[in-house]
Amino acid sequence: MARIAGVNIPNQKRVPIGLTYIYGIGRTKAHEICGRLGIPVQRRVHELTDDEVLRVRELIDREYMVEGDLRRTVAMNIKRLMDLGCYRGLRHRKGLPVRGQRTHTNARTRKGPARPIAGKKK
Repeated sequence: MARIAGVNIPNQKRVPIGLTYIYGIGRTKAHEICGRLGIPVQRRVHELTDDEVLRVRELIDREYMVEGDLRRTVAMNIKRLMDLGCYRGLRHRKGLPVRGQRTHTNARTRKGPARPIAGKKK
């Protein structure tokens, strides 16, 4: 099992799909990495040589912000918005949708499960 950026990459997956297990690398970046290193997209992770795994690891460390650093940056950006007291920060603070979605109905993912209101039955 290859370990890249502190994440165990599944052996039986194709390389671009396996790289998406790393936080901050999606399908597009994974294909870009394979193209830059000359790794065929059909190759499986267990077929990679130690040298190829090392090259992938070094490229990701050098070029991309992933895992802990990226999570920390995102969290700091959200905290900055909340400290500023801007509209988006207030929405984050209240646990409501930030990007303009309706909340009269829906928005259950952000608001949590519906709570019954006492005396509402009619």
